[in-house]
Amino acid sequence: MTEEMRKQRLVVLGGGESGVGTALLGKSKGYEVFVSDKGKIKEKYKNVLINNDIEWEDQQHTEAKILNADIVMKSPGIPDKVRLIKVLLGKGTPIISEIEFASKYTNATIVGITGSNGKTTTAMLTHHVLKQEIEVGLAGNIGDSFAKQILEHDFDTYVLEISSFQLDGCFDFNPKIAIITNIVPDHLDRYNYKFENYIASKFRIAQNQTKADYLIYDADDEVILNYIQNNTIQSTLLPFSLTKVIENGAYLDQDNIKITIDNNQIIMPIKNIALQGKHNIKNAMAASTVAHLLKIRKQTIRESLENFQGVEHRLENVLKINKVQYINDSKATNVNATYFALESMDAPTVWIVGGVDKGNDYTELFPFINEKVKAIICLGVDNEKLMASFENMVDIIIETQFMSEAVKIAYKIGEAGENVLLSPACASFDLFENYEDRGRQFKDAVRNL
Repeated sequence: MTEEMRKQRLVVLGGGESGVGTALLGKSKGYEVFVSDKGKIKEKYKNVLINNDIEWEDQQHTEAKILNADIVMKSPGIPDKVRLIKVLLGKGTPIISEIEFASKYTNATIVGITGSNGKTTTAMLTHHVLKQEIEVGLAGNIGDSFAKQILEHDFDTYVLEISSFQLDGCFDFNPKIAIITNIVPDHLDRYNYKFENYIASKFRIAQNQTKADYLIYDADDEVILNYIQNNTIQSTLLPFSLTKVIENGAYLDQDNIKITIDNNQIIMPIKNIALQGKHNIKNAMAASTVAHLLKIRKQTIRESLENFQGVEHRLENVLKINKVQYINDSKATNVNATYFALESMDAPTVWIVGGVDKGNDYTELFPFINEKVKAIICLGVDNEKLMASFENMVDIIIETQFMSEAVKIAYKIGEAGENVLLSPACASFDLFENYEDRGRQFKDAVRNL
């Protein structure tokens, strides 16, 4: 009897947004909860834990309090190769993500969005369209944690932006609608430098889907197509494409997006979409397909695409100074994201690049650099690879370790009608807290000119 009476012990590793949300939901569901963070837990999260009588520690992991867990929720930032995780896995302790844990406690319709790039914009755009007509939460990698929203205000529908690291901790999670925006090499340091491991990780979003569920994906992406052809996917497929005619799904017919689901069609001119650029047409296709599936009125979908404001740190126009446009694309933490940014430049550009390189291959950027980039400013602790890749391609290439200095140099180089673009193609952890911090420092430096 005693075993039945004993509370299940939930150990949460990482005291950030997802960790604290999971702790709160776990406590309300009768778990004995312990939160442990190897770094410092922010004051606001500490206060929440204290106010809710949840036991916690920071700047250490006390193994005696962790290894007795019945279940562990691990922050997506902690790699599997950490010794503590290996010990837990060796004991057979289930290690899951917040998405997996929280999804067990809601009956909401879930729209799960993953991909190497475009997932934040697609998630925010999808949420923006849906919220015009239904009660919908936005969570995952953005906003309040999924677990906390379920606890405080369980919505009928959730739009979740989900990273591959979160999917690695998903086993039973099954979104009604899944989106894979694209797959390009990223985070390979976490996948033994094997691209196929990373691809399989993204496709975990559809691992439990049946014919009654939907998988929306980019049919122009060879990596995605290959995987679908060579693996069993049960979902009802709704592809989108800029180059092919799609019978069920979305495609570009001259200057209109056409979306067909079960013979029900919606047509939208792309010239009215607020976010321009090829990649944004794809994001709009994915978001509109979801809205169409969830029976949002066609007029509402059109209007929402026309008035969507975009995402901070993603090709965000900051200011025009002396007719030079300063653009913050700090969210471009991989080469593919920067590819989209450079592709959309319509004038000579001073490009600020650099940070923590995740094994980047810059060759796909070469055509744009020849065509559009007039100067490169390398902003990172180690700029050797950037210098080696680009020094023969532009006349001006300069390195610095200060955002304020990078912006001052750009100010001297940029001329009327040109752009200054921060699109780093790298992670930010060498000089900044995160990509938001990097983007804000850029915007502050521009405003201080």
